[in-house]
Parts: sequence; C-alpha cells; structure tokens
Amino acid sequence: MNVNRILSLKGRDVATIEPERTLSEAARILSERRIGALLIMDGRKPIAGIISERDIVRAVATHGAGALDEPVSRFMTEKVTTCTGHTSIHDVMELMTQQKFRHLPVVEGGRLAGIVSIGDVVKLRLEEVEAEAQAIKEYIATA
Repeated sequence: MNVNRILSLKGRDVATIEPERTLSEAARILSERRIGALLIMDGRKPIAGIISERDIVRAVATHGAGALDEPVSRFMTEKVTTCTGHTSIHDVMELMTQQKFRHLPVVEGGRLAGIVSIGDVVKLRLEEVEAEAQAIKEYIATA
C-alpha cells in the first residue's frame, strides 16, 4: 500500500498560505478547515515551508500574543520532508515516528501533489487490518 492509495481516497486538495500572511490568519484557516497544518507557498519552489498547530502554540508560548500579528514565514518550518505517491505507508509511518511530525506533503515531478496526515495513515492501516481479519475468518469458515 502506498501514498497514492490514500490520495485516491481523500483527494489531493492542499490548504496553503502565503509567507507574508499572519499567524492569526493561519490559525483561522486551520480552525475553519479543521486541519492541523498549512503549506507555505511562495511561487518559487514547490513548498516554501509548513506551519502546524504546534508551531502556532510554540510561537505564542515563546513570543506572547503579539506573535499572532507576525508573518507565518517567521515561525514556519523551512526544511520540509516530503514523499512521493509511490512511498509505502510503512515508510511514511516510520518517517512520521522518527521525525515527530504529523503531516507529510506529497511532491511528484517537482510539483505539489497532495498531503497525508497521520490520521490518514492510521485510517488506511485500520481498514487493511480489518480486511485481513475478515479474510482470515472467511478462510477458516470454509476450511
């Protein structure tokens, strides 16, 4: 099973924001869309950065409420780990666990192709486990 399977189920829509927009605007978008991260797009490269709920909380905790009026570029993670549609779900789980992040952008041919979250991965793995269990039950019943 690979990332393309997740994207075929959830779609390839990705929430983005420009680097000069404020942290407050980012928080509003995250809340409205009920998501945990936004990709920062500057038009020069596929992904300029990523800002997550954790980044916003960390910014406010460190710099106070005034941080909400600052540009997202000040608090975003610039070195963004990505994957491709052909990356295995096992590799995605390993990356997320080792590097302690919950969102992984998908880049194909130098272009943004989607994003997967830990929730997407867990949902797919649960469906796989349930299908395997059902297949075993059916095998046992017919044996």
